[in-house]
Amino acid sequence: MSEKLITVKEVSLNNNCPECFSKEGLELTFKQKFIETKFSKSITQEIATEMFCNVCNTPIYPVNWTEDIERVYEYQMKAFTPKKASKKYKSNFWIIIGIVAAVIIAAIVLAVTNLPV
Repeated sequence: MSEKLITVKEVSLNNNCPECFSKEGLELTFKQKFIETKFSKSITQEIATEMFCNVCNTPIYPVNWTEDIERVYEYQMKAFTPKKASKKYKSNFWIIIGIVAAVIIAAIVLAVTNLPV
């Protein structure tokens, strides 16, 4: 099983970076959790956000946020629409379901045809 975060949306912010004070490099990224197993792929409702300054190449953690950044973050969280949670089954899953169904049907047919009359 592998879990990873896929980028759903990136937003450039016009706020000053708390590290280098540049007004041009701040970027907020929304990511959604993606789970893949041998039998299925699914997107969950779990959302993660990251803020990064492309000027000073520094991740900006919530501890360093200014009030302006917090306000913009809250606004972007309200405006963000995540992808719908979904699950898709792979061919391995359907093959196993088919084999199990065939065995059950064969057992039922054998049981019905071998009944004493």
